[in-house]
Amino acid sequence: MQGEDRDDFARLARAVAEQRDQAAFGLLFDHFGPRLKSWLVHQSVAVDEAEELVQEVMTILWHRASLYDPQKSSLSTWLFRIARNRRLDAQRRARGKQALGETEWLLIEMEATDSLLEGEERDARVRRALSQIPGEQMKLVQAAFFLGQSHSEIAAATGLPLGTVKSRIRLAFQHLRKALEGTSPI
Repeated sequence: MQGEDRDDFARLARAVAEQRDQAAFGLLFDHFGPRLKSWLVHQSVAVDEAEELVQEVMTILWHRASLYDPQKSSLSTWLFRIARNRRLDAQRRARGKQALGETEWLLIEMEATDSLLEGEERDARVRRALSQIPGEQMKLVQAAFFLGQSHSEIAAATGLPLGTVKSRIRLAFQHLRKALEGTSPI
């Protein structure tokens, strides 16, 4: 991808994040949707399942575009990493569904649906708690958990020693735990 395209995609993602710009989202969807679907099908995902996964990835882009950091990766890399993770999650669910049986799986899905509102409340508490994590620690947490980078990759990218990366991420989780203890349990 050329640098100009990368900048254009980052600008469109920022418009989605900051202004909920539907036109920008449409352009991103039109560009990345077919590419994600093609990649997923190439990864041996059934066409209908690939379409569902693309919808999930693009929904994440719509709701969480603010988590994308163009300084860390291209939008393409970020979206394909999300697609990869969603594909792996779907494979795990499918294995679990086969092991449990259809009826038990349906009950689990119904319970998950019932707890959706509770999940949204929990997410709001977690977001508030995350906002209390010091900036440097939060950057490392974002790299590890939102961008999927390993501790070694983070150390290489930041120039920090591996032990420092690990200890700062651990400190971030201690801050998170303290902040969440001040609210009702998750």
